[in-house]
Amino acid sequence: MQPSSPATVCWIPFWNEEHPGVGLEHLVLSAHRADSVMLGIDADAGPFRLFYQLAWDSGWFLLAADLRLETTSGARALSLRTDGMGHWRLGDGTPRPDLDGCIDIDIWPTPFTNSFPIRRESLPVGERRTFRMAWVSALEMSVKAQSQAYTRLQEGVYRFESLDGSGFKADLRVDGDGLVVEYPGLFKRV
Repeated sequence: MQPSSPATVCWIPFWNEEHPGVGLEHLVLSAHRADSVMLGIDADAGPFRLFYQLAWDSGWFLLAADLRLETTSGARALSLRTDGMGHWRLGDGTPRPDLDGCIDIDIWPTPFTNSFPIRRESLPVGERRTFRMAWVSALEMSVKAQSQAYTRLQEGVYRFESLDGSGFKADLRVDGDGLVVEYPGLFKRV
């Protein structure tokens, strides 16, 4: 998807069992950029406001990620840069060799970043591929390397698997542009 004019995509979160459906992510998507604001309630952080901006090249290789979290305990930020080839640094230039080999970013709590491997890799139905991700916990403003797998089950359906030992998996419904329509139990597009 390379819209000539910005497109707006919104998701409602259902991951907080005490407050299902409370919150909203509002993402403005344009050519090679995403600008999002998310409002929600976390069991530990309480009410939060998350802003993030992402930039990527024409092949859906991430180049920059800037995040800012605001909670009742204050504000925190994280800035990451990558060359799209698996080399990362913080926004101030500090190298992050622990993220070497990570091509994609996966930001929790948003379904948007699932689109990067789906858009970039043209998986035939039935194929499974593993990816080393820069996994960002936005509610903690932390990042670590994590392996994940995607399997294209059918047109518009991909199985996501976290390979962190948790056994978590979900069958994601996506639209023709590779954007999540439904992430069972976690997010639904509106």
